[in-house]
Amino acid sequence: MAQNPSWQARLTTYLHQYHARRAARAKPVTGFVSQPEPRSIGLFARGKQLLAGNFLFAGVLTTSPDGSIWDAQGDRDLVDQELHGFAWLDDLAAVGDGRARAVAQAWVAEWIDDFGDGTGPGWTPDLTGRRLIRWISHGLMLLRGLDRDAQDRFFQSLGQQTLFLSRRWRAARAGLPRFEALAGMIYAGLSLEGMEDLTDPAIAALASDCADHVGSDGGIASRNPEELMDILTLLLWAQDALEASARPVPAALTDALGRIAPTLRSLRHADGGLARFHGGGRGVDGRLDQALARLGATGRGVADMGMGYARIAAGRTSVIVDGAVPPQHVASYNAHAATLAFELTSGRRPLVVNCGSGVTFGADWRRAGRATPSHSTLCMAGYSSSRLGQAQLVGGVLAEPLIDTPTDVQCIITRMDDGHRAELSHDGFRLTHGQTHARILEMTLDGRGLVGEDLLTTLNDLDKERFERACGLTGGSVPFAIRFHLHPDVEAHVDLGGAAVSMALKSGEIWVFRHDGHAELALTPSVYLETGRLKPRAAQQVVLSGVALSYATRIRWSLTKAQDTPDVVRDLAPARTDDDDASFEDDHD
Repeated sequence: MAQNPSWQARLTTYLHQYHARRAARAKPVTGFVSQPEPRSIGLFARGKQLLAGNFLFAGVLTTSPDGSIWDAQGDRDLVDQELHGFAWLDDLAAVGDGRARAVAQAWVAEWIDDFGDGTGPGWTPDLTGRRLIRWISHGLMLLRGLDRDAQDRFFQSLGQQTLFLSRRWRAARAGLPRFEALAGMIYAGLSLEGMEDLTDPAIAALASDCADHVGSDGGIASRNPEELMDILTLLLWAQDALEASARPVPAALTDALGRIAPTLRSLRHADGGLARFHGGGRGVDGRLDQALARLGATGRGVADMGMGYARIAAGRTSVIVDGAVPPQHVASYNAHAATLAFELTSGRRPLVVNCGSGVTFGADWRRAGRATPSHSTLCMAGYSSSRLGQAQLVGGVLAEPLIDTPTDVQCIITRMDDGHRAELSHDGFRLTHGQTHARILEMTLDGRGLVGEDLLTTLNDLDKERFERACGLTGGSVPFAIRFHLHPDVEAHVDLGGAAVSMALKSGEIWVFRHDGHAELALTPSVYLETGRLKPRAAQQVVLSGVALSYATRIRWSLTKAQDTPDVVRDLAPARTDDDDASFEDDHD
């Protein structure tokens, strides 16, 4: 059975190449039906870095002054995903001067020369859809000043890619890849001469996917918050294109937008960034704000639960916890063993985090980032609450599904007179150790304190037998560790003779971590994995370690704000992002 997915992957790749080469012989498109407008503008700093010949893709920096973006080095599977999707055109458009336009035109022409005949890794439905949206939305920039022959080649390539997409969009994996393919086909059908007949089937398919793959709670199967934000953005772009062409917007699309909006609001921390779970990052700065502003009052409000995540917030503090069964089957190829992990943000400063996705740092970091010890939750004897299965080829990249996941995850949110309470549990350690992990989090009404309790317990006689067997294999007890990964900007020190940890945020706030003394406290190294960095960032983690000797083990801890942000500061300085001009130098320090 393990060979079957590989055979299917090879067949899919062959069919992509076959239809790409057929499309390469198609008649050219002669122009735009209507004047396109940019839907997304990228980052000025990144655009300037590209113009300087600093190509940072998949965590690898290639320095090539006056060179081509197609010289970028690194893991080809990952680098090609970024290059052939052409999202970097947004960054060049953000610069917007004559040199940026000339460079963009040259790099697009190189793609047409090298890959326009249907060869190369860029001929997949999702990458083609992503590429079409960028080429069309930045069409005026890419065509300005070109001679007639160059314009004809540009439109011919657009037509070829659109025909390929019309034949292969069904092969795209459900979720974000399918939405990218369909949004690209709608864009092309509405914008290009001679492609109008492709529009209605694409609209119908997009409406069907909105109904089938956006849940009643506004969530998606991957449970990836950043992926959900990208889907929201694509749906808004499709809506804009339909309205600009005086076409009716399907009710299924409008309904999906109304379901997604409150879910994404609940997945935002106090600083506006998304919670980092199941392969997702904080999101492109400003993109979610822009999307939610576009929706106006649609789906307004912040829910206590969204896409399986519990949110408790008060004052300037937000806590988001993974409180549902992990993604399953094909949706789990980027998922993490993060059940009951939480993140805490105070004001504009993240405090407790998960390590994040290590995809851009190679296969080893990718697997490490998915393991339970890379999350702010409890781990038993080095075991993750879910395990990684056999690697398979998914979307051109080797990935492992989650297996042996928790099947019973409970989450109850209660609003009390003196605060907010989240009660959670999962059975991910039951088969291996006979233990159920329960976690209670209580936040004060002013957001200045979070009290936590982690409980390991057996629920029946069979669990007791499993626990005793596990104890026999590990010397009479089972070790556990509760981790609290800290953001790299947090300065932490052990205080009170080892009984507490003091944590200073750059805003001037000070938080103190304490525990009940039933575990051993340590402050140890950790990492923070960010897309766009050359290497993982050094960080710290608070670890409570101990052993489970009996059928029930209880650990209590607390996080308390000991000092507010000074009034003269009020955290006005923006947090550093991976888009700063200095990020290359910082990573070399």
